[in-house]
Amino acid sequence: MNITLSVDPKLIEKSRRMARQQGTSLNQLVRDYLEKFSGSQRDISAAEEFRGLALNKGGRSAPGFRFDREEAHARM
Repeated sequence: MNITLSVDPKLIEKSRRMARQQGTSLNQLVRDYLEKFSGSQRDISAAEEFRGLALNKGGRSAPGFRFDREEAHARM
């Protein structure tokens, strides 16, 4: 998909030079940024969902429960 952006021409040229120095293109830098940005949003959403579940669902153990490491790691 193509997109159109309004960016100062001097900023474009400076960004293209920096991209060349990194051995890539300005297009690739923008694609990488968008991929990273959208991925980080998913991570934030997942973290928020986990926090909400942890606070609201109250994963509490039954009274008298004792964690047994050997039992937890037993292979069936």
